[in-house]
Amino acid sequence: MSTQQQVFTADKIFTGEEWLTGRAIITEADTIKDIIEQSKIPLGFNVNHYTSSIIAPAYIDLQIYGAHGKLLSEYPNRDALADLINYCRAGGAAYCMPTVATNHYDVFKRAIDAIKAYWEQGGEGVLGIHLEGPWINPVKRGAHIESLVRSPTLEEVKEILAYGKGVIKIITLAPEQCSKEIIEYIRSAGVIISAGHSNATYQEAKESFAGGVKAVTHLYNAMSPLQHREPGLVGACMDDYAVMASIIPDGHHVDYASVRIAKAVMQNRLFVITDAVTQTDSGPYQHELAGDKYVAAGILSGSALTMHTAMLNLVNYCKVEMGEAIRMCSLYPARLMGLDHKLGKIQKGYSAQLIAINQQNGTCTVL
Repeated sequence: MSTQQQVFTADKIFTGEEWLTGRAIITEADTIKDIIEQSKIPLGFNVNHYTSSIIAPAYIDLQIYGAHGKLLSEYPNRDALADLINYCRAGGAAYCMPTVATNHYDVFKRAIDAIKAYWEQGGEGVLGIHLEGPWINPVKRGAHIESLVRSPTLEEVKEILAYGKGVIKIITLAPEQCSKEIIEYIRSAGVIISAGHSNATYQEAKESFAGGVKAVTHLYNAMSPLQHREPGLVGACMDDYAVMASIIPDGHHVDYASVRIAKAVMQNRLFVITDAVTQTDSGPYQHELAGDKYVAAGILSGSALTMHTAMLNLVNYCKVEMGEAIRMCSLYPARLMGLDHKLGKIQKGYSAQLIAINQQNGTCTVL
């Protein structure tokens, strides 16, 4: 975006808090400078008007593995990250958290190096890295490689966190597979801990939340279920009002009725991820496109979602009001990351990463 002031208008603006009409957004140097009446736009300004559209905050995807045939774990380089960002932006996400599933530590390190290099070369949109595993429960591994799953020692946790300092932002782990000391060490390092691929009991999950686990990864999937005598990780998450959870609204990972139920209980604690993978036939994770989802050896292994498709699914199939669906894709992920002071809203001083949603054809464009 240019450092010069720009003006954006549309039929409606959703600020992340309210719907506005007849207003204009003024930006400068990637920052929102003001929101004014359209009638007060200064003379000489070039106005970018989006007909039949809604302007909203750009989406944020906190779990995506690769795009355009390149998993980050197999292609830990700037080109793969650029492809990933292009895929995300095509689906309305200006920010993402590239993710590597259970793997060897040297794979994690190469992915960390790739993100460092991407940042050093001026790359934008990558918030850091999400390590999903390997410290998970093999019983709930899903499509993760069983031979690579392990319980960690404190020494190896310290080593990978030191290597990825400033880059590792989220770690998904099974709390019952990790000591309280390890969870406390990760929390003290400023890394967000999310419980996932876990067979934790309700009590184990609640204790982990009290000990620093802030979120749950892809609610319902690869975790102990909610049952009437064993509430499990699903029940513990729904029953703890300090914990957030991601969910994959593609109709395959989670039935839309289950999304509606989780939303009714969790309200603003529930946010969207794509969990998107890409076609690949090399390395330990070989994903094959099967309709509008991916499978590995016949097991559901990832989605083919974009964030915008996910938002539309919430509206069309889960009875979520559009403004709230947009928040689930922007403000709430920002809140988990502690970035809701600058992302997820159209407000003075916030990021000028915006999207235009065309109400006629349903498409989405990052401005």
